[in-house]
Amino acid sequence: MIPEEKLKKEEMFERYLKEFKQELIISGYSSKTLEMYYMYAKEMLFFINKKPEEINERDIIGYLAGKKEKGCSNATIALVHAALKYFFKEYLKLPTIENVKSAKKAKSLPKVLTKSEVKSLFEATRFGRNRLMLQFMYGSGSRVSEVVKIKIEDINFKEKTAMIRGGKGNKDRLIILSKEWIKGTTKYLDKKKIKSEYVFSKKNGKPLSTDTIQRIVKDAAQKAGITKHVTPHSLRHSYATHLLEAGVNIRYIQSLLGHSSLNTTQIYTNVANEQLKKVESPLDKL
Repeated sequence: MIPEEKLKKEEMFERYLKEFKQELIISGYSSKTLEMYYMYAKEMLFFINKKPEEINERDIIGYLAGKKEKGCSNATIALVHAALKYFFKEYLKLPTIENVKSAKKAKSLPKVLTKSEVKSLFEATRFGRNRLMLQFMYGSGSRVSEVVKIKIEDINFKEKTAMIRGGKGNKDRLIILSKEWIKGTTKYLDKKKIKSEYVFSKKNGKPLSTDTIQRIVKDAAQKAGITKHVTPHSLRHSYATHLLEAGVNIRYIQSLLGHSSLNTTQIYTNVANEQLKKVESPLDKL
């Protein structure tokens, strides 16, 4: 039988967590971020097992250190820190976590496909929804979470542009679209038996899941014989890098990607430099 005191504490935690979740919903966080923040706040409360107002810096440090010892990466620890920061600072209005440092994320260069690899990825996929979806991700630099939500009404077929509604940070932004993609998508949508408000949908007209898209990309890479680890985000990275290599102003790329800070976009300059190193000197060809 559960002791009455423990039961009361668990009920108290659940009440805090319910209110915390409501705060996240009102703030407009994506369902994925909401889920992660809620999960880590819950884990922290039950691990420390104190009233939130009584939790101190040492408790938080002990919880984070425990996760690190269990093998969590710095990126995960940084995410947990962000969740707890919102819980204490924004929700409870407490300075509990102000002096607790976040783990530094390892700075690794994004994995980029060559233009020939991108082309082979498309060629390995039959014309229709899946190929158009791969082309959309590479041709617009959209995130997988944005791909599942893109609607026909968001596309301006005449101007070859589209609006990403409620992207990361709940921001809208304009993206550019390929002339060939517009032509292929118009043909595809006209032939669809079951109409849907979504550009990329299941046979019943409902939107695809991000997991389904990730699997489609993985399968296409295997069929194309690409040995690199390819994900939907690889196409976004490739889009940004290839634009930069083509001489497009980095400020434009920042806007097209929907980055709040130019520093986030700057990483692609390093990737582009890696590609430049592969160019042979004309001296070697004399």
